[in-house]
Amino acid sequence: MNVGSIDNCSVQVGDVKLAHPILTASGTAGYGAELDAYFSLSEIGGVVAKSIAPFAWAGNPAPRLAPTKNGMLNAVGLQGDGIKHFIAEDLVALEKSGATIIVSIWGHSVDDYLLAAKMLGQIKNRIAAIEVNLSCPNLGGDHVVFAHDARLSAQIIEGCVVSGLPVWAKLSPNTHELVNIARAVHQAGAQAVTLVNTAMGMAINTDTGLPSLGNIRGGLSGSALHPIAVRCVFDVRQALPEIGIIGVGGVVSGRDAAELMLAGANAVQVGTASFANPRAALLIQNQLVDWAVSHQITDWSQVTSAAHRNGLAK
Repeated sequence: MNVGSIDNCSVQVGDVKLAHPILTASGTAGYGAELDAYFSLSEIGGVVAKSIAPFAWAGNPAPRLAPTKNGMLNAVGLQGDGIKHFIAEDLVALEKSGATIIVSIWGHSVDDYLLAAKMLGQIKNRIAAIEVNLSCPNLGGDHVVFAHDARLSAQIIEGCVVSGLPVWAKLSPNTHELVNIARAVHQAGAQAVTLVNTAMGMAINTDTGLPSLGNIRGGLSGSALHPIAVRCVFDVRQALPEIGIIGVGGVVSGRDAAELMLAGANAVQVGTASFANPRAALLIQNQLVDWAVSHQITDWSQVTSAAHRNGLAK
């Protein structure tokens, strides 16, 4: 990658040092190694593998995806073969790619999350961090969105910290309590928050009159989510100046990534864009560097939270 006049391409997220600020987003790049066929995963900041639980899970009924005007709805429902399979198969492939590896975990209960973190703690020398997915909106039924409850979110994070790995909490835009929940997980030991997961949405097929998704409702991602993500990052950074923030939501260009960093993100994840172009994360990283060079940026710390330092926070 041509880094132009960027003297320091690395970023720090809590205890985790990333060689570059761009990562893949969980659930949009398989378990991670799949994209290595399109570009070297070692060239970007890191890979966040698809969320896994300490058990296998079938996910939601089809159809699971529905395009929208400015993105897509998904209700995959966290299908996966579980942590044991991930460690035995998928992690090995990711390690061979040379990627910096962040593993996303989920569960139906507090105990599920604690077991997942404990299992990953046993291989903590092989991964950089755990991203705790507290905010998937696609499970349906009686399943709790933990990220809508500060107490439960903090309880989960406090338990996951015992893994000995840096913990990131992935939070939801679907609550007015976002800042309070970010504060709670930070106090419980989360070094960073990932902002944000998908927004709840729905689509109806106008020919059949039926919902477009088998789960009826799903998570909205893509460009339509971007302004929401920028607002969430900005609000949390304004309230919590010291917390690590990974921005995610509708990033399709280097300028989108820069906007999230200006709002307060230390690093940025690329998600839905990878469905349109598997090389999106690398291309966006290159565009971000070009943007930085054109603005005479020499270190990413000049970008992160600049909107706040510029006196725009009201």
